[in-house]
Amino acid sequence: MILIADSGSTKTEWCLIDKNSKPAASCITAGINPMYQDGEAILKTLQQQFNLSVEEPPEIFFYGAGCISNSINRIVLTALKSFFNCHSVTVDTDLLGAARSLCGDSEGIACILGTGSNSCYYNGREIAENVSPLGYILGDEGSGAVIGRKFIADLLKNQLPERIVTSFFDTCKLSRQQIMEQVYKKPFPNRFLAQFTGFIHSNLHESELYNLVKTSFTEFFNRNVSQYNEAHHLPVHFTGSVAFHFSPLLRETAEKEGYSIGSITENPMEGLIRYHINNTHRNGQGR
Repeated sequence: MILIADSGSTKTEWCLIDKNSKPAASCITAGINPMYQDGEAILKTLQQQFNLSVEEPPEIFFYGAGCISNSINRIVLTALKSFFNCHSVTVDTDLLGAARSLCGDSEGIACILGTGSNSCYYNGREIAENVSPLGYILGDEGSGAVIGRKFIADLLKNQLPERIVTSFFDTCKLSRQQIMEQVYKKPFPNRFLAQFTGFIHSNLHESELYNLVKTSFTEFFNRNVSQYNEAHHLPVHFTGSVAFHFSPLLRETAEKEGYSIGSITENPMEGLIRYHINNTHRNGQGR
C-alpha cells in the first residue's frame, strides 16, 4: 500500500494506492510546510483533517513545499512516522514531485506556478539543475503570492483605475486595514496574497491586470527558465493552479520568449500516481 502526498503552502492532496496498484481513495488537508510549521503543528493538521482509512502502515512518498534539506525534511518525516505508525517514509521537495509527474522518466524542464513558484532541469532520474526560487519576498516570480502582492501594492498605492479598486473592495469585502493586518501580522501571508489571483483572473480583460500577470510570467522565464541551457530545445512543463488557470497567457508569454510549452496541469497528483505505479511494476517493490 502506497500513500502519496503532494503538499503546497495552501493545501496537501493525499492519494492511497492499494495492493493492486489502483488509486483507492484521496483527501485534502491544509498545506504542510516545515519552513513555517513545526512537528506539533503538522501532527495537529493530520489529526484534525486527514480522513482516509489506512488499514496497514503504508509506504509514504511525501512531496512538499519547503522540504529543501535533510534537517528540515526530518520535521515532516518524524510527524508522518508518528501519525501513520510506519517506518517507510520518503520526504522530497515538491519540485521533484512536479518533475516526476510532468516528465516521468524523460528529461525536461519542470516548473511550478501555484502559491509559490519553482523550476528545474530534470534529466529523467533526478533534478540536475535548479535556480533557487528564493520565496515570495525575494523571488517566486509568476507565483500567486507574487502576482497577488504586486496587485495589492498597486491597489493600495492608487496605481489602478478606480473601477478596478471599487470592484475589488465590493467583491472581496476587505478593508485596507484588514489587508495590512493579514500581510504583516497573521501567519501565511503568501496564502492570503495568492487568493487574489481569482479576482485578477475574473478581470483579466482589464489591461492593467493582464499586463501585471504577463509581466510576472515574463520575469519567471527571464529570471529562472533562461538559466537552463536545455530549455531552448526541451519542452517546458508546468503544474499548479496559476499555470493552469492562466494557461493561455502563459503559453503566449512563453512563445514570445522563445520557449516550447509541453503539458500544463492543475496539480501533480495524476502524474505522480502514474509514476509510482509504473515504478512499482518496473522493480516489483516500488522506489
